[in-house]
Amino acid sequence: MDSTDEFSPYREDGKLYGFVCVVTGASHLMGQAIIQELAAHGAAAIYACDHSPSPNFTTALSTSLSSLTTTLSPDQRPTLTKIIPYPTSPPSTATEHETLALIDEILASHGRLDVWVCSPSPLVGPPSIFDTTTPILYSLFENHALGPFFALKHAPAAMGKLAAEGAGYPNAVRKKQAYGSIITVIGGEDKKWGIGYEMVKAAVMGVVKGGVGVLRGTGVRGNAVSCGLVGTGTGDDAGMKAKGENIPLGRPAQPKEIARVVGFLASGFSSYITGANLVVDGGVSAMSPTVVPI
Repeated sequence: MDSTDEFSPYREDGKLYGFVCVVTGASHLMGQAIIQELAAHGAAAIYACDHSPSPNFTTALSTSLSSLTTTLSPDQRPTLTKIIPYPTSPPSTATEHETLALIDEILASHGRLDVWVCSPSPLVGPPSIFDTTTPILYSLFENHALGPFFALKHAPAAMGKLAAEGAGYPNAVRKKQAYGSIITVIGGEDKKWGIGYEMVKAAVMGVVKGGVGVLRGTGVRGNAVSCGLVGTGTGDDAGMKAKGENIPLGRPAQPKEIARVVGFLASGFSSYITGANLVVDGGVSAMSPTVVPI
């Protein structure tokens, strides 16, 4: 049997139908766009994790999902996707304990885990190396690198758990073979950043590249998405339009355009991609790598 058939993306009910997913940084625009994308393609449950959710966090997610009903046909609408807000502590050494606690809750409630997305933190640090103190470096590392590392360390075992048919929650389907996708999104900020953030981005890519060997034989894949300039997607990006003149495509990306790439990496469409870094920057790095360092 072809090992890719079990998770064929060509499903009428969605290419992620039945999947149980985790999205960190869920209160930010990028995180919300990723949640919308996963829901639009049939995910059964999405744990929306964030340590600093806005007061209207859950309402904003519900509104975003409701808006999908106007653009999708009735059989594609994510009416059964359950969004589960999951508050977390600020990134620290406790991140490992919270990762384990979250995985335990997911397996107890759903019996399976399929996708783990680490969406980017807005923390980029100061542009000047002389303003980059040791506490700032530690904070950058904790915000950007700890999450992907502990996801790589603990999620694959959970993603290898097989799920029985009829697990007692909407969109539940049987999982007959090990499968999983860990996706780390980095970049996307329009702020000036310095060497501290560049160091941390390299550390994150080290997790992705080094993870190939860790994931060997597990059925789980790990990849990164490196973003260029990302706007708000609301049409109010007047300040960013001028910056878009330096982008070959003439504009910043919309959050949903990054989310679509995440959805691709989460699904069976990318079944032979692991350890990769997909650059989604409108062509900036190809034209001049010094404009948007990757």
